[in-house]
Amino acid sequence: MAAKLGTSKLRSRGDASDLEVTHEINVTPFIDVMLVLLIIFMVAAPLATVDIGVDLPATAAEPAPRPDKPVFVTVRPDLSIAVGEELVDREALGSSLAAATKGRKDERIYLRADKAVSYGDLMEVMNTLRNAGYLKVALVGLDGRS
Repeated sequence: MAAKLGTSKLRSRGDASDLEVTHEINVTPFIDVMLVLLIIFMVAAPLATVDIGVDLPATAAEPAPRPDKPVFVTVRPDLSIAVGEELVDREALGSSLAAATKGRKDERIYLRADKAVSYGDLMEVMNTLRNAGYLKVALVGLDGRS
């Protein structure tokens, strides 16, 4: 009987039909790769952002020369709009500019606004200019040089 047990163990160990097939994915290498990538990104992320305060200098460049008859669009504190010296409605802004530029949409429009005009209101006027076909818009400000 002892001999019988020994031979059956040997047979079952070498028999290919007794091996079970596992249908699982080994995720250990995947986890190892992810941990290495995590460490690389943790080390590299602080190097990607620069947190250096810089006081940029003012420009010493001369302003570009203005044309002989520039077209000014002015936004007043009460949000009324003027083309040149003439007050116009927002709906009539495109036709007034067409008359002032003689239909040339590539002419530069000089946009100036009061300090009291909010950024959103100024952007609305700029969008109106763009919708009218005037893409060259220059913002006018005071020269800060002394």
